[in-house]
Amino acid sequence: MACKKETVPFSGTPEQEAALKKVIAELKDTKGALMPIMQQAQDIYGYLPIEVQTMISDETGIPLEKIYGVSTFYSQFALQPKGKYQISVCLGTACYVKGSGAIFSKLEELLGITNGECTPDGRFSLDSCRCVGACGLAPVMMINDEVYGRLTPDDIPGILAKYN
Repeated sequence: MACKKETVPFSGTPEQEAALKKVIAELKDTKGALMPIMQQAQDIYGYLPIEVQTMISDETGIPLEKIYGVSTFYSQFALQPKGKYQISVCLGTACYVKGSGAIFSKLEELLGITNGECTPDGRFSLDSCRCVGACGLAPVMMINDEVYGRLTPDDIPGILAKYN
């Protein structure tokens, strides 16, 4: 029996919807408008949930399948919201050979989420990245703009506790 993963519910505001509709009205007749519309929609909402993609489709006449295809193809688009505390774990070569895979696994275990997801309370989101430019501190993770280096899986609970 498969269990349904709990996700953060969509909570767009009327102001956000009005802002998105204004952007679409300004751009929809411009050639190649989909990407700029999607980028501005993500700026407005912070991510591109299916509800926002549907609004874009309804307002532009572009099929939802195409919008979803673009949103999943380009890494700049997030389909899940980002948490108050955005955790990025470097899985680049230097970090990976020094154990960042185990760091990432420990975070998945403790937070109950995986790459690209956000905890149901909106506190933490988890993403992998390729390099943060701190190879001498490998393995490295960042929480928002704070860098944590020379990590072991045993360090993770104490670091997370600082954000509760």
